[in-house]
Amino acid sequence: MDATTAAVLGGIAGMALTGLAALAVLAVRLSGRQQRRVPETMEGTSSLPAGVADVLAVLSSSGIVLDSADAVVNSSPAAVSHGLVRGGEIVHAELLAIARQVRRDGIIREAELELSRGPMGRTSLVVGARVAPLGDSHVLLLVDDRSQARRVEEIRRDFVANVSHELKTPVGGIALLAEAVLDAHDDPAAVSRFAKRMQVESARLTRLVQEIVDLSRLQVADTFKDPERVDLAAAAREAVERSRLAAEDKDIELALVTADDCMVWGEPELLTTAIRNLVGNAIAYSEAHTRVAVKVSTGAGDLVMVAVTDQGQGIAQVDQQRIFERFYRVDDARSRSTGGTGLGLAIVKHVCANHGGEVTVWSETGRGSTFTMRLPGAPLGRPRAVAARHTADVHTIPDTISAPGARAEVP
Repeated sequence: MDATTAAVLGGIAGMALTGLAALAVLAVRLSGRQQRRVPETMEGTSSLPAGVADVLAVLSSSGIVLDSADAVVNSSPAAVSHGLVRGGEIVHAELLAIARQVRRDGIIREAELELSRGPMGRTSLVVGARVAPLGDSHVLLLVDDRSQARRVEEIRRDFVANVSHELKTPVGGIALLAEAVLDAHDDPAAVSRFAKRMQVESARLTRLVQEIVDLSRLQVADTFKDPERVDLAAAAREAVERSRLAAEDKDIELALVTADDCMVWGEPELLTTAIRNLVGNAIAYSEAHTRVAVKVSTGAGDLVMVAVTDQGQGIAQVDQQRIFERFYRVDDARSRSTGGTGLGLAIVKHVCANHGGEVTVWSETGRGSTFTMRLPGAPLGRPRAVAARHTADVHTIPDTISAPGARAEVP
């Protein structure tokens, strides 16, 4: 083979290798693009401006692109999960109407809408919609769920209105009683009677203001700066002691069952207040000559539990989901007669939540109620087995609060 032939064959081989290398590079690039490409939810997305599909795929809010025929050519996952897009179409006529207006005049529009969550239309979804033209033939809708913000605002308004209403009652009562005292200044018996009523209303007002302050502080502070190890059994004993007079006034027996190593992290006073609220509720809604029992125990997963059981009238199922709301009363007339503020259980709920726990209720009409606080424990070591020490009256404590290895006390 002469030199010229060899050179020609070498050039052809070099060109072939170069072509193969180029094809390989092109294949790698196409593969990378294919992997990065966002799956198209509808046909026709190829006519969208470049990058729109990529942006929609990463949106946390609902993004929807409509073509000139009002068909959904692309949408974000949130738009589907919120029920705004179904079967390639926008579900809600309100959004579609705004999109058509924007397509006609090309003006960007914003609106807050209340949309039904499903075909039954029983619940609503509050959204903020921003609609803008996208290219020559498409319209882009960006929809944010504002339902939670709306609920928070409604709760705030309700809270302010309820506080104003609740404060008017004792303040108005004190004002009327003060006028009565002035009118009866020459009647010592009447003055004494009105003065006692003023003390009652003043105490109620003080309690209401204090509970409002406590609840506001709990809602602002999700955690505690300097938590300490708290003996929940000691907190329960303190709560029972503070409730003793109220129980004696109705001839209600208080029974306490405690276990060792019931330690949690938190604020002692708040935990005592929460337990006292549960005991106070049990006393207020129990008939005379009955029993209220408090049990402090440990459970699985290092949980520490406080259960307060009464023998009252019980709570209807329809009310059990709302009794932890602020100012909610099952029996408004009876709550006012007992001096209840409607904030006690809301405070218990927030105390438990701020300590990483929860409060639940079991109740049946005519069979009483059991409120249970569950909090994460803070044990130093494994719980010790302790022999039970019973008093003469422990056998009458309801079965729901008696447990082996627990220590029972009847204050």
